[in-house]
Amino acid sequence: MIRRGCVYFFTIAAGIVLQAGMAHAHPHVWVKVAAEILYEADGSIKGIRHAWAFDDMFTTYALQGIHTKIEGVYSREELAPLAQTNIKSLKGFDYFTFADADGKEQRLAAPIDYYFEYKNEALVLHFTLPFEVPIKPRQFSLEIFDPDYFIQLSLQEEEPIRLVGAPAACTMTVYSPTDDESTEKLKRQNSSGDASNSFGAAFADQIKVDCP
Repeated sequence: MIRRGCVYFFTIAAGIVLQAGMAHAHPHVWVKVAAEILYEADGSIKGIRHAWAFDDMFTTYALQGIHTKIEGVYSREELAPLAQTNIKSLKGFDYFTFADADGKEQRLAAPIDYYFEYKNEALVLHFTLPFEVPIKPRQFSLEIFDPDYFIQLSLQEEEPIRLVGAPAACTMTVYSPTDDESTEKLKRQNSSGDASNSFGAAFADQIKVDCP
């Protein structure tokens, strides 16, 4: 039952939003995001390591029916089936992770090192998305969002994005759109099906890394 429930949260997102109409789209699940951009010794980017903290409602729902050795304490092993189910269901949404290198969209491979932890009364999903081939761009951009905006993924307040092993000359900026900018972007949306033109993209934080 719990597995079906977690798949439900992710896989019905598009269906519900489409039935309600995009103009009425609004989030039903809230996630605080932290991410690390991982570098190789030669300065190339090898992947993105995520840590997503889910809201109270999702956490309470997801933990129903999970039996633990110690009440209120959930080990990584006890949460392993839950992590596997959620990772599997995220595949159809490209893991809500969109990366560009020098303006070209980059493909991410299947996630590795994924697990759930229960921390501060919240479920936190950890996983790493390697690039199919390491990349070495002058400008790298990253956005993390649900195109249908059924799930709101927003950066955590303290140190949401870290560069791990990056060359010293690399600089990073994180930009959050204003309400007016989001509204204007929504007006310019088209029906191409491109994630960058989606409802969720209008509200997404933009991370850019420049490496001269």
